[in-house]
Amino acid sequence: MKPHLGETTGLNAAMHAGFFLLLAASVARFVAGHGLSGATPLILVLTGALALVYVAGVLSWEALDRWRPVWLTAVIAVWLALVVAAPSFAWCAVPLFFVCLQMLRPRMMIAVVVLLTVATILAQLRIADGFDPSIVLAPIAVALMATMTFLQLDRDRHELGQTVGELLRTRIDLAESQRVAGMVEERERLAREIHDVLAQGLSSLRMLLQAAQRSWDTDPELARAHVSRAVDAAGDNLDEARRFVKGLGSPRLESTGLGETLSALAEQVTFAATHPVRFETSGDPYPLEPEVEACLLRVAQSALANVSEHARATKAAVTLTYLADKVVLDIRDDGVGFAPASTRASGLRGNGLRMIGERVAELGGEMVVESAPGEGTALAVAVPTREAR
Repeated sequence: MKPHLGETTGLNAAMHAGFFLLLAASVARFVAGHGLSGATPLILVLTGALALVYVAGVLSWEALDRWRPVWLTAVIAVWLALVVAAPSFAWCAVPLFFVCLQMLRPRMMIAVVVLLTVATILAQLRIADGFDPSIVLAPIAVALMATMTFLQLDRDRHELGQTVGELLRTRIDLAESQRVAGMVEERERLAREIHDVLAQGLSSLRMLLQAAQRSWDTDPELARAHVSRAVDAAGDNLDEARRFVKGLGSPRLESTGLGETLSALAEQVTFAATHPVRFETSGDPYPLEPEVEACLLRVAQSALANVSEHARATKAAVTLTYLADKVVLDIRDDGVGFAPASTRASGLRGNGLRMIGERVAELGGEMVVESAPGEGTALAVAVPTREAR
């Protein structure tokens, strides 16, 4: 959008000041040359009229609206009358160039600028003692430079407006992309938590209830023990679900360390499944960041759930190893195994391996899977300590 004459800008202020300075200089030159006799009163009246019309239009620019071309016509008409009566007023055409450049469309603007330029040249020729090429060339040069400068500024302003518009659109698109990325990230987080936490919990519940069903008639006490364990597991699972929906850590880690939590998990799986799970630690334990503990617990939950449900193992082992610059978690079983090139055949069915790998990679760790059909499976994840990252 072009700036209008009513705006308070440096260009408009300079243009208005230049117009009145040139108008005052022309009046002073005419009075100095002709005195207060002859045509001077008419010149003064026309000068006052031109100044009044010009000021009135600038001050009431918004109110003029569609009458602005009429105002410009009036200004140019009074100026032309002044130039005919006193050629010294011709140089007031320079600020009028800028008025036309701001108001008119290109074709009409060029026509009016040519009119002002021709009027200026004719006025200067009238008062010249003889023909001087500068009288013709100077007004043309001024008009050409003013026109081209303004057109370039207007083009730059238009391009800047387009650039700003593109930046705003890019900013909106970026904000939308970030919003979508956040939704995808949250969806991935919930998917991992559901897979690693709820799947393990529901698997334990099913095995406990199946064990209770098998022993219901033969050993009621054992069946009640299985049911009691199932109730406790359901409560734990519910607490886990509530906390991961809120993005909180596991309640299992609130009162105990990672080693004790993994030991309790191994005991829980042993009681619910048909195979024992041994847990052991290696190295000197040291405090881990909460996010590392939560990651390793989720990995263990996911892996053990799949071992119990799909691997058909007779035993499994979990080892937590503390090294100087990283902590390593190993889960091994003697189940049916699988071909690592085809994870669909693994106990970690679906997206299990991918989710574990993504969870570990977020902390700068790595995952290694070793397995073969009939030879069991070994899953190892290593997460560096904060100092080693």
